[in-house]
Amino acid sequence: MKRTIANQFLINYALMFIISIMVAVFALILMDFSSDVLSKTLSKNKYSAASLMQDDYNRINTTTVLENGGGVQVISKDYEVVFSSGLNTLPKDKLTTSEFTEFLMATNSRDIPYGYSIEYNDTEQFWLVVTFPTSIRLEFAIVHNKDFASADMQNVAGAIVAIVLFYLLLLAISTLIYSKITSIGIVNPLKKLSISARRLRDGDYSARVDLNLKNEFGELQDTFNAMAEKIEQETSLRKQSVENRKKLILDISHDLKNPLASVMGYADLCSNKQNLTKEEQDAYLDIIYENSARANNLITDLFELSKMESSEYAINKTRIDVCEYIREKMGRAIPIFDKAGFSYDFDIPEKEIMVMLDIAQMDRVFQNLVDNSVQYNPHDTKIKVSVMQREDEAVIIFKDNGIGISNELSKDIFKPFVRADRARNSQTGGTGLGLAIVEKIIVAHGGKIRLITDKNKGCEFIITLPKAN
Repeated sequence: MKRTIANQFLINYALMFIISIMVAVFALILMDFSSDVLSKTLSKNKYSAASLMQDDYNRINTTTVLENGGGVQVISKDYEVVFSSGLNTLPKDKLTTSEFTEFLMATNSRDIPYGYSIEYNDTEQFWLVVTFPTSIRLEFAIVHNKDFASADMQNVAGAIVAIVLFYLLLLAISTLIYSKITSIGIVNPLKKLSISARRLRDGDYSARVDLNLKNEFGELQDTFNAMAEKIEQETSLRKQSVENRKKLILDISHDLKNPLASVMGYADLCSNKQNLTKEEQDAYLDIIYENSARANNLITDLFELSKMESSEYAINKTRIDVCEYIREKMGRAIPIFDKAGFSYDFDIPEKEIMVMLDIAQMDRVFQNLVDNSVQYNPHDTKIKVSVMQREDEAVIIFKDNGIGISNELSKDIFKPFVRADRARNSQTGGTGLGLAIVEKIIVAHGGKIRLITDKNKGCEFIITLPKAN
């Protein structure tokens, strides 16, 4: 890549080298043309001393010269100014020979801001000097005299060739150096980007580019780094998803294995054991039924969780008063709390707090919270349920002072198959999917649920739901 781009820059600047030569030649021709045009249009060339000359200087027409801001002077053979009209740049009216000579030499200087046209009248022996202020000076001419000395030809030609070759060499070196510098400024950032891209291709998703540039390469660097970061995140999430899926399969296998083994064992026992009493048969059938129910509940919850994770999952929300809804739900839960020996306290305001709820789905949320509190907490546990309004949200707090959950476990409590009881025994263990389903339902409503807990400090579930407009 680097070689191709560097060569391309060299080719481009070689073309610029050729174009520069052509431009230089064209500039020389244009300057010569411009000089010729100006010589015909400028006042100092239109009204020259030769065109105004008269033997009798008193008859010289100075009108056009004066109208264009110029001046006319006549200098006698004794270097005395015998006539002057308009602009006068002579140092004094009577000149010495050396002063007049200096004046004539100064008129050819390019540094003075005046243009002079001087003509000598051989008949009357005087000099006519026409002066104009310089508006612009563009003097360029290539002069060739066919009467030049042939001996000078070699020297002149050599000087011209040397100048041209030096110019071409200087231009070629400048072109080469500039092309290299420019190509380095392009190739080095591309090389760094290419190295990082290859690392990314080879699976190193931590690859980043640091060009420390503020131009388009800087924008490309930011885009590349953002892309690499996104790929790294998605790869990490995909890896975590694969691990979660493996763990989910193991958990499903574990939770189905025990009840199905019990069903098969006791069904085989009922089928093959002779002379079972009525009491034994009923006990075995109860065990079979309980384990079948456990397996069925697990499969049902798995189906619900899978359905909620589908992109087609949708809830049917209606606008209801959440305070009235919670009062009704807790009223139905009171017999359950009484049976478990729990005390309870409900802090629900009388005013309306309207939210959009799918009642059937939200029933599952609070049924799960009630069942968990009763299932895992001892006798004399106290339940407190509060409802409040906070800005544009409705806040529901379901709190108990029971056994609580360790901080380590509470971080993953809303993941599938995570229970406060890690033993997964049939006496206290549910399906392990209840709180995962709860979180899915709350999130589907546009809300959030979080747990504040610690070992032997109870559990406080805080649910926030957006208020209805």
